[in-house]
This record gives sequence, structure tokens and C-alpha cells, in this order.
Amino acid sequence: MELIARYFNFEKLNTNLATEVRAGFTTFLTMAYILFINPQLLSLSGMPAQDIAVATAMAGGIACLIMGVYAKFPFALAPGMGLNAYFTFGVVQGMGVSWQVALAAVFVEGIIFILLAATSFRSKMINAIPATLKVATMVGIGLFLSIIGFKNAGLTVDHSATLVTMGDLHNPAVLLSLFGIVLTAALMHKGYKAALLLSIVALTLIAWATGLANVPDKFFTLPSFPKETLLAVDFSQVFTGAFLTIVIAFLFVDIFDTAGTLIGTGRAAGLLDKKGELPGAEKAFMADAVGTSAGALLGTSTVTTYVESAAGIESGGRSGMTAVVVGLLFLASLFLTPIFIAVPALATAPALIVVGALMMLGARDIDWLKIDESVPAFLTVIAMPFTFSIAHGITLGIISYVAIKVLTGQWRQINLFMWSLAVALSIYHMV
Repeated sequence: MELIARYFNFEKLNTNLATEVRAGFTTFLTMAYILFINPQLLSLSGMPAQDIAVATAMAGGIACLIMGVYAKFPFALAPGMGLNAYFTFGVVQGMGVSWQVALAAVFVEGIIFILLAATSFRSKMINAIPATLKVATMVGIGLFLSIIGFKNAGLTVDHSATLVTMGDLHNPAVLLSLFGIVLTAALMHKGYKAALLLSIVALTLIAWATGLANVPDKFFTLPSFPKETLLAVDFSQVFTGAFLTIVIAFLFVDIFDTAGTLIGTGRAAGLLDKKGELPGAEKAFMADAVGTSAGALLGTSTVTTYVESAAGIESGGRSGMTAVVVGLLFLASLFLTPIFIAVPALATAPALIVVGALMMLGARDIDWLKIDESVPAFLTVIAMPFTFSIAHGITLGIISYVAIKVLTGQWRQINLFMWSLAVALSIYHMV
């Protein structure tokens, strides 16, 4: 015990083992929904749900242990929401890329992130992107998740004339999902930190009891490595323009998401310095990057730092021991894999929609009256759900931002990095 306390600087951080363990459990409960949702979304790409469930738990466990033991921060990680949807719908289904190639793109993105985390270029890159576009990217992903949630819930269906329309509200499955949205919001309003998880569990039990979903043959299993997705990365298209676009989209979202989460949760934990920066942030970025590459080799989409870490911090978590506890719980969840893959889409759809609602919070930070900033931001936000692609939203945002600045005589505000991105993306999409 004393060795653990010394290693994680309990005395300096004014914490103790009991507090850290409690914080770890709290964080895990708030983000455990990913164990149910990730197999659902990624399996639509053709990957076996069993392997994805295992890869999700393993990748989350590995990344959290690295964050806790190496970086010594109370931040938890797992395959990210939004990026998993982009993996399936934007890359595999939208671009016709095999899931093996998509995993290779995730792996390469992780390697690039590792290199950025080891140099000062990472912070230069983050600072080079206009704040408006960074915020708009997160808001757009929220809408992207929401439209997927609507689709999975049956609330939105195809229509030949209007593209989409309301689903069948006489369908019990659709009504149950609609109830799930209300239930999740009510639980969150009441302050239940595991509201998303509780909602998924409740809807799943109702679906099993009413015959809307099949009850799994077994509830427990012995842990094992993924069978088909382990080391299944395919680098055959690594030098193509399409592959580069995928990597850029994964990298952008991962960096923005991680940077924003680290600063936000770091502030809540009192870990920021006088400049508002997180000392040792490079180690936290490294944990994220290594987790991403390891996750790709196991068979899951990009791993990122979760904002739900704030729940554990509110419970007193201040050291890396919090992340270690979360990591151990992820690994322990490997015994429950049959349950994760038996959860129906109607039970996870409300979580996607509510997470999307929470991500809309960033829209208030966009200056909508400054038209040269708000139009690129709006294009970024709206293009993601309308084109069903995070990459297309980022592309339209960057190109329109640079074009408007040039046409309004503000070209001096455009840095070399933004010039390069705008030109490269324009050439790829128009030539």
C-alpha cells in the first residue's frame, strides 16, 4: 500500500487508495456503455461482434493502464464515440474500404500521433487550426452520432422523395427506443452518473423480456484474444489518396478530442499550471496514441480520452491509480463478452442520441455573428450528418474557411498549415 501511495504521489495530490478506487469505479460506470455500443456499430462494417467486444475491453484496459502507470493521470480511455461510427459508415460503407484497410488507417494514425506526442509539433498543429473549426468538429460529430442513433432506433427511415422521414411509431421497438431517450435524459437530470449505462441495461432487459431481442445463450465466458481481427490490418492502400484522407480525419478528431478533454478534466482536477496548461500532457497524449495503435491491432477503432473521466475526478480521483482501476475493470469485463454482443440496437440508440445532444454544448462557443467564421463552422457541422461523413465535414470546413478569408482580404490570417490542408484536400476531391 505504501509503495502504491508513493508511486502515485497520494500525499502531494491529497488523496488515498480508497478514494482512487472509488473514483475509478465511478468513471468506469459512466463510460462502460462503449462496451455495448462499439460492437454494435463496428459489426456493421463486417467485423465479428465477438472480436470487437474483446478488442474494445482490451484496448480500453491497455490504454487506461498506460495512462495510469506511465502518465500518472486520472484520465480514462476507450474506443471513441463518433470515430467508431465514422469507421463503419464513413470509411467502410461510404468509401467501400475493407475493414482491414480501415484498421490499418487507425494504426497509422496512432503511429503519427505517437510521433506528434514525442515532439513539439503536436501543440503547433493544434494551435494552427482555428478554434471555430475545432469546436465545430465536435458539434458536428454530435449530430453525426444522433442521426445514426435515429436510424438504429427506427425513428428515421429512407424516403424516395424527402430522403428521410419519421419511422413507424406503432412499432414496439421504435417506441421502446423513444422511451429510452426520455429515460436517459431523466436519469441524467437526477444526477445518476451511470445514466447511459443504466438506460442501456433497462432497455435490454425489457427487450429480452418482451421478445424484441434474443437472450444470449450464456452470460459469462473465459477471456480470449480476438480470432479474426487480431493483427488483421491491411496496408495495401497506404499510399492512396483515400487512405490519406481517412488517416487525416481520424487524426484530427483524435487530437482535438483528446486535447479538449485533457484540458477540461485537468482543470476540474486542479492539475493545470498558471498558464492553463497540463504539465506532462505529452505523456497523456502518448498513452492515447499507443492505445489507438494497440486497439487497431486488436480490432477496434481509434482510442481516445473520455470526458466521462470528470465523473471520477468529481469523486476525488487525482492520480493515475484512478485510471489503473478503470483499466482493470475493462479487462475484467472480458468475462461478460456474451452480454455485450447480445444488446440490441434499440437499447444503444438512445445513448447515441443523448451523447449527441451533450456534444451540442460547444455550439455556444461559436461566434455566429462573425460570418467569415460561422459559415465554415456551419458547413463543418451540417455536412457530417448530411453527407454521413466526418471527413467530408472537416474538408468543407477547412476549404471554405481558407476561401472566405482569401476573398475578404484576410489571407494573412491563414497559416501555412491551413494553406497546405486546403490545397491538398481540394486537389484530392476535385481532380
